[in-house]
Amino acid sequence: MTAHSTDSAPDVPQGPWRGPGVVVLTGIQAAGKSTVAQALAERLTRSVHLRGDTFRRMVVRGRAEMTPDAGEAALAQLRLRHRLTAACADQYAQAGFTVIAQDILLGEHLTEMAEHIRTRPLAVVVLAPDPSAVERREAGRPKTAYGPGWSVRDLDSALREDTPPIGLWLDTSEQTAEQTVDEILARAWTEGAIA
Repeated sequence: MTAHSTDSAPDVPQGPWRGPGVVVLTGIQAAGKSTVAQALAERLTRSVHLRGDTFRRMVVRGRAEMTPDAGEAALAQLRLRHRLTAACADQYAQAGFTVIAQDILLGEHLTEMAEHIRTRPLAVVVLAPDPSAVERREAGRPKTAYGPGWSVRDLDSALREDTPPIGLWLDTSEQTAEQTVDEILARAWTEGAIA
């Protein structure tokens, strides 16, 4: 998935898009979250791209990494990271920004994040490209998202089978980042809205 860059002024959305608010953008590794979140934020007038993984990387010593057999310490740190993301999103929204909060939120972690964020409007957008499209993207990236024990198909199964179907789910297999942003701008506050 590639972003389309332009030197023109940001597109000010019309219709159902409004702000400030929070959009939670999730999907499995290499689904295009970072690219889409950045492109979406760049299309808005006052925006923040909040990367949940930043809080994980801030831990200098004592970090417990998420693995397929993660223990209580790793899960506790993951939930801490999600609470920090939610608190920051609320603070930025309170200051008048539309926040694109991006992270991998599978299973109950997606609903927990939606509960932690107090700001309304709140929308959830799940990028759900076909696993073969994710594998192609992963192969073409300079960095490797999948470490030992993780596979695209395993995470995709966790997304589709264990994650509650809340928000707007988008099959972005054949979309560019800009096409995905267009779809989010048109549909997130209506089909992706969380009460």
